[in-house]
Amino acid sequence: MDSNTPCVSFIGIVDFTENARWLYCSESVYDLLGFEPHELIGTPSLDLVHPDEFPQVKAMHYSTITQDRAAVLAYLRMKHKEPCKGYVLCAISRTVCQNVLVGSVSFASPGAKAMHNASTAQEITIITPTAKDFEFRRWNDPNPMPPCILPKLNTERALSRRNSPTRSGSSSPEPEPPRATPIHFAPLPEQSVRTALILDRFSVNCGILYCSNDSLLSTTRAMGRSFFDFVLKKDEDLVRTWIEVIKGWGVNERGQPSDGGFGFGKFSICVQGRDSSVRHTEPAPARHRHGGGGGHRDAPSRDARSRDTKDHNPPAPRARRRVEPQDARLVVDAIFSAHSDGLMVILRKSTV
Repeated sequence: MDSNTPCVSFIGIVDFTENARWLYCSESVYDLLGFEPHELIGTPSLDLVHPDEFPQVKAMHYSTITQDRAAVLAYLRMKHKEPCKGYVLCAISRTVCQNVLVGSVSFASPGAKAMHNASTAQEITIITPTAKDFEFRRWNDPNPMPPCILPKLNTERALSRRNSPTRSGSSSPEPEPPRATPIHFAPLPEQSVRTALILDRFSVNCGILYCSNDSLLSTTRAMGRSFFDFVLKKDEDLVRTWIEVIKGWGVNERGQPSDGGFGFGKFSICVQGRDSSVRHTEPAPARHRHGGGGGHRDAPSRDARSRDTKDHNPPAPRARRRVEPQDARLVVDAIFSAHSDGLMVILRKSTV
């Protein structure tokens, strides 16, 4: 592998089919793997996997979908378009969004950033043996040893049968291990209701470049608008702070936009959208004119002005404060991540 491979990441979306066909690739796929996006769209993503790792990656693709996983990370090799560059060791992030798998592919480089990315992931899978150094474990992680196949009761019975002679004087045969569950991709059902948004990371308003479905936000209403149009005003400043932090994480050692791990938050969205560019200001205080000379003698008294106003001017209508319907507001859980070509936000309806 060429040591000069750019430390970039591209956003990718694949379907639930057996071959995990590409539905979307951002432009940085060319910098990392040498392919233009249009060369990959519609083709099997598993065709890029190293042959030695293909069975494991296919099984991982299946388990990621059926177990409805989110913000998980895997390290595996993917083929570069130029044969002389061989296979690139990549970090693959994955989140199930209803009927597609969204995530990113980035160059796996050891260091502080790799540790940060791993520490924010919900799960790490090491496929390429040489990538063991990227594994990261927390104190409260479950035991990495696989559980015993047989329940405790069955194990005791098997041991007692093995140690006790049978009528023929020979010990009983050991039980056969259970067979692996066959993998069936046709068709896999939709999973949890989640919506993936791709945002413009290079603008202040974070325009929405892609919306994966209409489950939480209308695609036609959201596309091209500022992400903050759909963030409730009371949460806008907080969410802007989160996004600035995520942008800061998503910078590689060379100062280039790249991946930066996962951030998690909870806020309220405005389903119908609003105009986040409007800044409401306090009304200016009224100015009182003071005339010179005998102005005060000739001016009518306050009571006279009040009676005259009532007689000649109709009462001004009271301004109504626009109240959004309750179903237009939704509390969501969000996963934020930064990549070379944009920000990704995964939304789901909060259950708490």
